[in-house]
This record gives sequence, structure tokens and C-alpha cells, in this order.
Amino acid sequence: MNIEITSTTTGACCQDGPAITQLHDINANSFASDNYAGAHPSVIDAIGRVNGGHVRSYGNDPYTATLNDKIKVLFGDQAEFFPVLTGTGANVIALQALAARHESIICAKTAHIHVDEGGAPERLGLKLLTIPTIDGKLTPDLLDTEAWGWGDQHRGQPGVISITQTTELGTLYTPEEIAIIAEYAHARGMKLHLDGARLANAAAALGVPVRAFTTDAGVDIVTFGTSKNGAVLAEGIVVLTPEAEKAIPYLRKGSSQLASKMRFISAQYLALLEGDLWLQLAGHANEMASDLAKQVEGIPGVKLAQPVQANAVFAYIDPAKADALAEELGFYVWDGASGLVRWMTSWDTTPEAVDNFVDKLKESLSQ
Repeated sequence: MNIEITSTTTGACCQDGPAITQLHDINANSFASDNYAGAHPSVIDAIGRVNGGHVRSYGNDPYTATLNDKIKVLFGDQAEFFPVLTGTGANVIALQALAARHESIICAKTAHIHVDEGGAPERLGLKLLTIPTIDGKLTPDLLDTEAWGWGDQHRGQPGVISITQTTELGTLYTPEEIAIIAEYAHARGMKLHLDGARLANAAAALGVPVRAFTTDAGVDIVTFGTSKNGAVLAEGIVVLTPEAEKAIPYLRKGSSQLASKMRFISAQYLALLEGDLWLQLAGHANEMASDLAKQVEGIPGVKLAQPVQANAVFAYIDPAKADALAEELGFYVWDGASGLVRWMTSWDTTPEAVDNFVDKLKESLSQ
């Protein structure tokens, strides 16, 4: 895969250092999380290519400028991109940029910003109004349960709706569903945030341009994650509404998310966007999840919780065996009481790894 960035030579002082001792099995494959996977070789190569020499810092480099142009191709001319270091950082900065100090965020009860970010949004003063869902997706009827109370000084004013694509339960919003939520939000003076930690998996699964379910659907701000899809410490915020853009540089700095050597983040995005590698990697992960679901469906003691839509497989197994199997085979127990487990596939999951996992699962469940 060719990368549209050039390399520079390092100085004579910089010789190869001592080799780092390898502390893990490089052939190991886990179905616990797509965060477990390493970086794609093109990403590692891109980091090396932009190394050497002195380049302006804090995003004032040619790689970040080139990346912003490519983001506009994906999301539209109004899009502005702000690289950051972590997904949590991207989300809290995006939400702060959209919400006034007195406003609250409506999200699903399973949303990552609610259950997996250590209370980061609320530590920054962003009250979360959570809604229980069956499939992780919000609808206008569900939103009605929390989108009320404007003008009541005793209630945190609903100001932003946050959705996740794909959701924490592995489900997908269609472009039409997102457009309906955006229309709902804007009609009530609210903004719409899309948490795109697995944005690539959604785009690959839907088979439509990413702008179809973001910009064209009326989303105001998107967090565009790549760490789960072959990158390293490379996350970003795509601003699609001008009023949110003004505050982002200051919020990013104040949130300790402004990388000094931003070229190394931008280079990773450039590598992934080149030739649509990001979509190819996500599509492969989705395909492996579909394959895994088909293979486990016939195993006695396994019941799929729902159809697989991206790279997450949710299934029920014997609750009494769930914890031990998770420890043995490497996956997460989602709900211990019911035996609901989650198996995630990654950009580097191989068909052989799927087959091996299924064989071990069959053996363990038969004992």
C-alpha cells in the first residue's frame, strides 16, 4: 500500500538502539476487544516515514494540513478535523463544544460516555441523561422520556443528543435513523454528537459513504476513532457545525489532548485513508465476526443474542461457565447473570483464529 507522504533521513547521531525484549506471544489472538490488536504495518511505516528532521509542532505541520483536506473529501467542505490522543478525550471535547454550561447530554444507558469513561463527561460538568434501550439505539419515542423540561430551572436543560455508531451492543444506525434523530434534536434546539469509535466498521457494514450517515444526515460533530482499526493513539474530532469549531482548540489544550508532535497522529490517518485501507480493515473485521457467528450458531449451549451487524458477536452461554471460559479463551462477560458474552473481531483476525476459537469453545462447553 503506497502512502502519500515522504520520508526524511535521520541524523548521523541516531543509530539503531538495543532491541526491546518481546514480552508477549505475537501469534496470540484474542476476541475480547479490538483494542487488543496491534497497529497495521502501513501505520507503523507511516510513523517512520514522517520521522527525522524538525517539523513545526502542535498541528502546524504539512501532514496535519493534508489530513484536514482529506477529511473534507470524506465529510464535506465544512468539515474541520482536530486530532487528539484518546477516544475519551475526543468525546468530552466534542460534547463540551456543543453543550452550554447549564445543558445536559441525552444518551443510551449503554453508551460508552456513560459506562466506560470513568465519569469523565460528568466530572467536567456534563450531566448525562441516560435512557435504557433494547439494542443500544435511541429513537424519538425513547428520546421523549428525557427530552423535556426546557425552562425549568430545577432540571438540567437537554442540549445535546449523543449516539454511538456502531453501538456498544454491536448494532447499526441506518442513515435514515440518524437523520430522524438529527431532525428531532434540531427541532428542539439541541445538537447531535456521534461517537464514532468504530466509525469504519459502520461505514463498511452499511456500504455507503461515511458522510451519508454523518454530514448528510445532520450530525453536528463526530468523533472519528482509528485506534480500534489499526492505529496507535490516533483519535480525532470532525466538526461539522461552525459554531462548535471556535471552542475546540482551547478545549483540546485544556483537556491535555493537544499533541505536540501531531504529525505522528496525522500520518497514521493518512496511511489508513490511502486507498480506503480503513474501510478494508473494518470490512475484514466485520466479515470475521459474521463467520464467527455462523460457526457458533450450531454449537449446543450457545445462543446468539442478536444478528451480527459489524464486528461484535453477542451470545448467551451457560452463566455457570461464562467466567471460566472468558478467562480461558479470552473474551468479556457482558452480563454474568444471564450468561451474555461479547466476542470482538479485529482488523487482524484471521479465519484460522476464528476456527481455533470455535474448536476450543466447543471442547470447553462439552465438558
